[in-house]
Amino acid sequence: MDRTLIIGTRGSDLALWQANHVKDRLATIGVQAELKVIKTQGDNIQHLRLDKLEGKGFFTKELEEELLAEKIDIAVHSHKDLPTANPPGLRIAAVSEREDPSELLIILKDCVDLKKRLSVKHNAIVGTSSNRRKAQLLAFRPDLEIEDLRGNVNTRLQKLRDEKYDAIMLAKAGVERLKLDLSEFHVEIIPPTEIIPAPAQGVLAIQIRESDHTLYEVLQKLHQKDVAETIGVERKVLNLFEGGCHMPLGCYCRKTTTGYEVWTAKAKDGESFPTRLYLKAESAAGLAEEIVEKFDPDRKLPSSVFITRELADTSFLKRSLEQHHIKVEGRSLIKIFSIINTLDPYILKYVRWVFFSSKNGIENFFKLKPRLSKHVQYAVVGRGSEEALRSHGIIPAFTGEAEGIEMEKVGDAFAQVAAGSTVLFPRAKGSLQTIQSRLTADTKVIDLPVYETRIDEQVEGSGADVLIFTSPTNVEAYFKDNLVEPGQKVISIGNSTGKKLEEIGVQYTLPFSPDELGLAEAVFALNYSKGKPTKNDSSGTVTPLL
Repeated sequence: MDRTLIIGTRGSDLALWQANHVKDRLATIGVQAELKVIKTQGDNIQHLRLDKLEGKGFFTKELEEELLAEKIDIAVHSHKDLPTANPPGLRIAAVSEREDPSELLIILKDCVDLKKRLSVKHNAIVGTSSNRRKAQLLAFRPDLEIEDLRGNVNTRLQKLRDEKYDAIMLAKAGVERLKLDLSEFHVEIIPPTEIIPAPAQGVLAIQIRESDHTLYEVLQKLHQKDVAETIGVERKVLNLFEGGCHMPLGCYCRKTTTGYEVWTAKAKDGESFPTRLYLKAESAAGLAEEIVEKFDPDRKLPSSVFITRELADTSFLKRSLEQHHIKVEGRSLIKIFSIINTLDPYILKYVRWVFFSSKNGIENFFKLKPRLSKHVQYAVVGRGSEEALRSHGIIPAFTGEAEGIEMEKVGDAFAQVAAGSTVLFPRAKGSLQTIQSRLTADTKVIDLPVYETRIDEQVEGSGADVLIFTSPTNVEAYFKDNLVEPGQKVISIGNSTGKKLEEIGVQYTLPFSPDELGLAEAVFALNYSKGKPTKNDSSGTVTPLL
């Protein structure tokens, strides 16, 4: 291309980084460009909450006007800030690679409490102007006080330093791009499967005039088609909900070897408990429509759920179901017994990792008052075990929730970080040892059964619409005297529990993650119609979350 392009950008450090990134990428394909800084409504008005500003696109409108007036050739946007429809005459010509869409909770060090979820103290003041973040934060930690936070990234961090907040939440992508040093704070990285990000978070959009066909063809050399496909699902969900970029909606889609996985969280407002959904599909076609259909207020949901564990009133699962007027019955069908009283100090001397696959393993291990080296690191399977470990003031160095419910994948990921070390496995007597089987040959395993489970002699069945089983022993206890009633749906918390259900010929659904978030998502995803078997109903198979 002969002409030097003019790139329009906002003037914040992050916006300038983004524009310069595009400028540098253009240079790699032989195209020269220069920047033009343009102020937007969102930059000029700092005293109002983002959702109180009039209209949509208040971080983008002025750039688009300059583009239409041919004063610039390209506008670079953070894709999540864009309205779902382009103004007439404009188009998105290319999207960038996707930075990690995780969130960061950045905490003043004297406000840290490792025993709490997210590591921030009770009743902490957390800064964010995003209703999406607010709703999801309060769902995990209803004690938090959420206050508005405006300004660019550095301004927000300075407000934290000035102790106007105990913690603030920022997108990891922006912090990574600016290479900011956060060593003065405690930083919690929250994966996109836990706090679900804004549609297209972490992606840059390159916007041009629709009539500039030559530039469009040039920009195809920078366009990331796979990214466009996944964020296309996210953005279409937002569009179908007729929501702006500040609707309390999180949507995250990722491509896998077998298709697509999508997490969605939607709340009425920042004060409301969000409904979560996880779906997977072989194709992206029609996926956004299917997600939106699941949120139809007239859709049939189960009226009652039975789960084989006691639930506190503060339980995420209980609160998630009760907001939809679903009655929840929690009742454990087993008893837990410790089987050792002391630990041999010699066994612990060379341990470098302790791996927990259950909350019961954690509780029974720490009852033994183990004396471990301060260099020992801890690993858990999922968020439920992480929360139990935090109650002892420990944050795990490895959490397997990113791998979902497939224990083989969790084992493969852990094998990479623990290779060549000594790993202690406190576990239930007779439990499967899938993680151990995936470790490298140079990894030493110390096997330590610390508890066993015994079933109740007589177990009363449940007439609930959905039965959730949380361990193989609970399955054994329930089906000793009971059957699945017509129309009842069954959910297994994990693979080992699922295998026990398969042995007795019971159909079940697996959540993505073996914790209360995953179970809440699985219940909401069910195609429920009591007494009418679906086409997928066949004994001993797994019903996919479609």
